[in-house]
Amino acid sequence: MLKNEYRPFLSEIKEVIKHTDIEYTFRMAYNGDVKPGQFFEVSIPKYGEAPISVSGIDENTVDLTIRRVGKVTNEIFEYYVGDTLFLRGPYGNGFDVENYKNKELVVIAGGTGLSPVRGVVDYFSNHSGEVKSMTLITGFKTPKDILFLEDLGRWKKNMEVILTVDCSEDDTFCQIGLVTQYIPTLKLQKPREAVAIVVGPPAMMFFSTQGLLDAGFRQENIWISYERKMCCGIGKCGHCKIDDSYVCLDGPVFNFAKGRKLLD
Repeated sequence: MLKNEYRPFLSEIKEVIKHTDIEYTFRMAYNGDVKPGQFFEVSIPKYGEAPISVSGIDENTVDLTIRRVGKVTNEIFEYYVGDTLFLRGPYGNGFDVENYKNKELVVIAGGTGLSPVRGVVDYFSNHSGEVKSMTLITGFKTPKDILFLEDLGRWKKNMEVILTVDCSEDDTFCQIGLVTQYIPTLKLQKPREAVAIVVGPPAMMFFSTQGLLDAGFRQENIWISYERKMCCGIGKCGHCKIDDSYVCLDGPVFNFAKGRKLLD
């Protein structure tokens, strides 16, 4: 019997966590293998489906952090704990924590780009002995746009966290400016052997990876995500095809040595 690759399964909403007026995390029931950086298709009959990156992994649940920006996501925000959503996945190539163990690790995330890397940051926060050092540089437009505020406070105990905003709103707990201006301040013992993850808007990723290269990182020691290109999830619609690569199958996580050549 042929399997219908588009057929989703029902998942119960276990918890809803509000971050901002338009960004909530939906903690969904799920039991199976999943990596940070992979994604699920979330669907509602009559409304359609949307690809959402995994922002957290726990026993029997996955976190999906969703921004309210369209027809499907607007409807998702009408659902509450105990309701069910249709999911299919997980899809794509995620972040493998084995690539970063026993290394100096730098994670740079812009805005909602913190969501797909949250699982990696959380892992090394809970297993700090498995990494030589860790620095998180994450930036948002204003203090009101910051995601995972409680996590950031917890992570600060086990790593260096640089939290930035693009403009001041008379708030003093975070620094002002773009994430890129803090790359030259990194204190690394061996930049050529250090590893990095960069996720965020295209311009931010471009200048951040360039800043890391200027700081001495090797391109094969940098990982990026093209999560914004997701569509059907199984390489059938062609929406995510760049050159000869299907981002939903070969990515969305790429080593920069290959990802830098994928010009959309």
